[in-house]
Amino acid sequence: MSPHTPGGRLYQEILQARQRVYTVGEPTPLDRVVVPGGVPVYLKREDLSPIHAYKWRGAYNRMALLSDEERAAGVVVASAGNHAQGVALAAQRLGLRASIFMPKSTPRMKQVAVERHGGDAVDVVLHGDTYDDAARAAHAFRDESGATFVHPYNDYAVMGGQGTLADEVVMSGQGPFDVAYLQIGGGGMASAVSCWLKQFYPNIRIVGVEGVDQASMAAACKAGAPVELDYVDVFCDGTAVRKVGDLTYGVCRETIDEFVTVTNEEVCAAVQVLWETRRVIPEPSGAMGLAACLKDTSLTQDTKVLCIVCGANMDFGRLAWIARHAGIGASRRRFYRFHLGEKPGALLHLLEEHLAGLNIVEFQYGKVKEDEAWPVIGVEASPPEVAKVEDRFREYGVEFETVTSEEDVEFRIINYEPALFKPHPLFIKLQFPERAGALHDFLVMIGAHTNICYFNYVFTGETVGRAMLGLEFDSEDDRAAMIKALDDSHWTYDIIAEDVLNRIL
Repeated sequence: MSPHTPGGRLYQEILQARQRVYTVGEPTPLDRVVVPGGVPVYLKREDLSPIHAYKWRGAYNRMALLSDEERAAGVVVASAGNHAQGVALAAQRLGLRASIFMPKSTPRMKQVAVERHGGDAVDVVLHGDTYDDAARAAHAFRDESGATFVHPYNDYAVMGGQGTLADEVVMSGQGPFDVAYLQIGGGGMASAVSCWLKQFYPNIRIVGVEGVDQASMAAACKAGAPVELDYVDVFCDGTAVRKVGDLTYGVCRETIDEFVTVTNEEVCAAVQVLWETRRVIPEPSGAMGLAACLKDTSLTQDTKVLCIVCGANMDFGRLAWIARHAGIGASRRRFYRFHLGEKPGALLHLLEEHLAGLNIVEFQYGKVKEDEAWPVIGVEASPPEVAKVEDRFREYGVEFETVTSEEDVEFRIINYEPALFKPHPLFIKLQFPERAGALHDFLVMIGAHTNICYFNYVFTGETVGRAMLGLEFDSEDDRAAMIKALDDSHWTYDIIAEDVLNRIL
């Protein structure tokens, strides 16, 4: 690359950064895994770095270049994530002060991580509700104090530091690689890594990976200059950038061969693959490259693929959402709304005749009419199996619609009308073995005694499943007979307490 081009300038920055960043951290490993389809993928494990993300490289490289006067004045940044931790670590190692502005919505876990890495060297300032609010406050602080603003991506020294991870890839001796999938936020990592890889592997295909509602670099390349997106999805928060930098754009337009987008559900599926192959749980942005790899049908078992696990700083509470949506992203999980007659045995007939053998992972149903029912059932199976099931529905005239991404299903809104229940309902919490056919067996047992008026079940990954059911009866004697039948069976259940029942009926 010519030193007069953005890529050539960045190449020189990476060369110089090599002598600085390793005073803070060691090279991270390159792990080989075989993903579904038999494609060998090499994972650059930045999740194993000092801050569990690659951002320490660029932050330290930039701050190590500060003059004595600049060090005395300190630095200021705006960040809700990994850049803040990288700056905190660098401030502590270099013996200077860092003021870190974070939105008030920043999870406590990330605030604690910044304080842990920076110790007495950092001041965390919570300001505003968004990154933009925090950034404005940080720039105002810079103007007042004379502190140096350390940009998270649009700085050649920051970009050069990030590029050292690509140097480690080349030095590993595992290359050359045929294709690299690089996630893009502001473009700091993608520009530096692609610049370095293109220098040493001229035939490599570089794929820039962005979230469906985060594609700011692709938009910049299409427009011929950085442009600001009207809306940015924040599920992959590490890459949620409205506008890329002019420096990162200048390099990426030279080095990125193509751009692809991935959905949040596809990212969740990639997180699951990383867990199943390496027991790694990255943050969503850390799995974006692999998500693009998994959906690329051009790859073969002879293709050598490089992906960057760029971070693993994620709140524990997000795991539930990721687990629920991983099957959707891998096209293994589908939700269907069926139209049935509201009569005893209708649901059992559906399970026996049309859903037999499928793994049911969710059930949402509430009685809303006397003669019609619309249960929602989530199933998990391979894409070919799902296609066969849908063909069978059509062949036998089963009324259904796919509602996998509908908001009421997503938020598990189960409508029901208690006034339509027969006068003596029984609500129970059922516990059953989590195996195919267990719910069917239970429905067979109760089929002669009652009709279901409410059903709420979701798979949690345990060996035991739990469901809340409403059963309706014309008389108290019939209700008592059902309780006796349950007591005499092997099923484990609890009757919903009266105070709870008063709140839901």
